[in-house]
Amino acid sequence: MKSERIKDLENTYVADTYARYDVALVKGLGARCWDAEGKEYLDFTSGIGVNALGYSDPGWVHAIENQASKIQHTSNLFYTEPCALAAEKMIKLSGMCNMFFCNSGAEANEGAIKTARKYSLLNYGEQYPPDAFDRYEIITLDGSFHGRTIATITATGQDSFHKYFSPFLQGFRYCKANDINSLHETVTEKTCAIMIEFIQGEGGVNDLTQEFVDEIARVCRLKDILLIADEVQTGVARTGEFMAYNHFDVKPDIVTAAKGMGGGLPIGGILFGEKTKNVLGHGDHGSTFGGNPVVCAGADYVLSKIDGDFLSHVRQSGEYFKQRLEAMDGVSGVSGIGLMIGVGLKDKTPAAVVNACLKSGLLLLTAKDKLRLLPPLIISRAEIDEGLDILEKTLKE
Repeated sequence: MKSERIKDLENTYVADTYARYDVALVKGLGARCWDAEGKEYLDFTSGIGVNALGYSDPGWVHAIENQASKIQHTSNLFYTEPCALAAEKMIKLSGMCNMFFCNSGAEANEGAIKTARKYSLLNYGEQYPPDAFDRYEIITLDGSFHGRTIATITATGQDSFHKYFSPFLQGFRYCKANDINSLHETVTEKTCAIMIEFIQGEGGVNDLTQEFVDEIARVCRLKDILLIADEVQTGVARTGEFMAYNHFDVKPDIVTAAKGMGGGLPIGGILFGEKTKNVLGHGDHGSTFGGNPVVCAGADYVLSKIDGDFLSHVRQSGEYFKQRLEAMDGVSGVSGIGLMIGVGLKDKTPAAVVNACLKSGLLLLTAKDKLRLLPPLIISRAEIDEGLDILEKTLKE
């Protein structure tokens, strides 16, 4: 089917909620993809950090095809091997205790919010009359993004996402990122959890400082406030460690993951630490499709590829990206860790650069006032050079 026919059908029958680029992609392999007319693109987006192993990794394709030919769905009333194996790998790689599978990052964050509130009620409920319990507030950061459900959009610390959908849920407060004074002003006796992204993705690829993270961890320990790490975009090797919190030498009580975990199929997960591993009981939470055997077979394959050499490749690739980007005319600064990279621009707008690069065969993302680069984690040095040559030429034009 030709691109125009695909676009006509989508524009007619799919709700107009996305500002799509004028391209209809039909196939991909590794870090490359092609549109319906056969034009080739080098992809520095990986489906917003989802295609961790690139497009159509042969081993990943075999894993999901093999599982689909056996049993595609059972419901969570029964055990399945792919769910068990994927969970084992996630827990061993993360150092957490156990986990819950869902379908997306927003769902994972919803579950984390529920867990934090139940933990607080179980441990502190007797201090309040049943109709006056208010130790349920969750602190997030200005510039954060945690999802698009009513709860997670409320948790998101950006006014641009808060239009149209009020009234929002009560129980969320916002702290200035990297501002310790703001942290102390925001934490109260009502606080049950602090949820953070160690690198804010949608907020502009902004890194938290070690000093700020250390103070959050100290306050959480002192006041028995749960630390929730939103690793939806940063997790599963994206930063060159399995989770971004590994760079900061902290151990969260709850971790949320999604995107790269499934390699391209919808998946999310809530990982529980020692304090929270037994908080949710039968009937407290559930998901029809969470832990789906086909999706978990894909995740199990992705996780099987992550070892010391894999993480080293991501770190080295990220450093090379930064070296080249920082030397480019037109670049005002580079942020992020590993292969989660933000690029500030001196003169051009991110949207203009993305559209110009698209015409030259390079796919990029934006995040606030920056370019955002989320290439597949298997990207080669030659592919990095090829893509950055296009970007450099675009910035000079």
